[in-house]
Amino acid sequence: MAMAWRQIITNTKRTVPITTQQAISTPGFSRFFSKSSPRYLVKVGIPEFLNGIGKGVEAHVAKLESEIGDFHKLLVTRTLKLKKLGIPCQQRKLILKYAHKYRVGLWRPRAEPVKAK
Repeated sequence: MAMAWRQIITNTKRTVPITTQQAISTPGFSRFFSKSSPRYLVKVGIPEFLNGIGKGVEAHVAKLESEIGDFHKLLVTRTLKLKKLGIPCQQRKLILKYAHKYRVGLWRPRAEPVKAK
């Protein structure tokens, strides 16, 4: 019994750690190291942000541009400010949810492909 344990312990000490080069060349393992391809980059302002959210929020573009003005101020705006502007509850929730996702880097509005005339 002790001999079996000794063999197990000596065999586990001889394992060689996988380097990143070996991991990349291993099929099915490289996906953990690859970066996702960037989507279309868009200069984001209040209209692009609200159009990216959709769901009726884009109706408030003019109101938010006139009252808040700057996109970065919109990202740190609180719910009471949006409520005072007359934005309904569900749309306030969407704006705040996507503003947080944008700040953290989990979401960006998509660029609309240019349509041929």
